[in-house]
Amino acid sequence: MNTYPPAGQRPTEPPRVRPGSDGEHRVQRRMGTTERADRFYGEQVLDRLNDRMRAFVARQEMFFLATADRHGACDNTFRAGPPGFLHVLDDTTLAYPEYRGNGVHASLGNIEENPQVGLLMVDFLRDRVGLHVNGRAAVVADAEIRRAHPRLPADQVPGRKALVWVVISVEEAYIHCAKHIPHLQKAPARGTGRPWGTDDAKRKGGDFFGAAAEAPQRGPYLPPPRPDATPWRPDATAWRADATAWRAEAEQALARAARYARAGSGTVSGTVAEAEAEAGAEEGAAGGEAFSGWFTRSAPA
Repeated sequence: MNTYPPAGQRPTEPPRVRPGSDGEHRVQRRMGTTERADRFYGEQVLDRLNDRMRAFVARQEMFFLATADRHGACDNTFRAGPPGFLHVLDDTTLAYPEYRGNGVHASLGNIEENPQVGLLMVDFLRDRVGLHVNGRAAVVADAEIRRAHPRLPADQVPGRKALVWVVISVEEAYIHCAKHIPHLQKAPARGTGRPWGTDDAKRKGGDFFGAAAEAPQRGPYLPPPRPDATPWRPDATAWRADATAWRAEAEQALARAARYARAGSGTVSGTVAEAEAEAGAEEGAAGGEAFSGWFTRSAPA
């Protein structure tokens, strides 16, 4: 393994842990690239943003954001805004606003479970180079971040009001090499500009990939978890217990729905109200709470 700084130069900081994961180190050994990787780690991987990196971030209009949930399932998305919307708060802290979107909040949901994030900024227009920033993220209310950073500008454009902010503590910052980055040109603005915050389906891209047109062919979703459901626990026994409880409740709900159907069609004596009372009595005898929601299951015609 190479050591840095080069011979003849005295280090100004104490030694640091070798960057990268155990997996990438194993692959480097297998592929015979350990020395080349060490040279990159030593020369290019920083634990903070230097002056040139901060200037690069301040002029970016977009970046790609990678997150993963607690299971390691990944999501990669795109964020954009006016130049400088990704704010450099100091040499180890970045922050960006989350605008109104489709309401899914996949990235924010992943950050809630797993704070590790990866940002990739690519300058396609001028320098044709990229910057990676890896770190830990936290979701912060607009009022809270403005108390800590009162000089943070407030965006006046409709649709660009910050719902919340994502604050990133920088752990790694390093270059993405230029050799395969295409050189692009910005197209002139058309129409009235970007439709920030719009719900107009056409301006959001419409059904470009045809997913909505195929929606009737897909089955319904299962109901969302109940607020009082047992929280997830990272052990197989607990997971099986939670799954068993959910299955029992689902089967109880389907049986109750069947009783409703029979009572309504006259195939059994009694009324729907009587069927409901019967189901409630059964649930009470079992010591459970009355079921408060319904879902459907698809069945062949």
